[in-house]
Amino acid sequence: MNWILLLIAGLFEVGFTTCLGKAKETQGTESTYWFLGFLACLTISMSLVYKVTQTLPIGTAYAVWTGIGAAGTVLVGLLVFKEPATFWRIFFLLTLIASIIGLKMVSEH
Repeated sequence: MNWILLLIAGLFEVGFTTCLGKAKETQGTESTYWFLGFLACLTISMSLVYKVTQTLPIGTAYAVWTGIGAAGTVLVGLLVFKEPATFWRIFFLLTLIASIIGLKMVSEH
């Protein structure tokens, strides 16, 4: 169950970085709404990470959480913010995903 919560926490990390990007692109009330979304996603993500670190090793949990967030944010950057999809970006994104899977596989919990 904690691995599922960690995955959800990572997805909310993607949510808060996406909200930051959208807040930067907008103005006025719309920007404020994106900022409020950022705060909500940040709070949920951090709360879930705190909960899972009660049972999972902190180093593994943190690495997986940030890895999910980083990989997801790169994908959002490519798909939503139209960032360039170069060979090396995709290559290192795949190595990051492989590392996340590897940490899960070697974890004792």
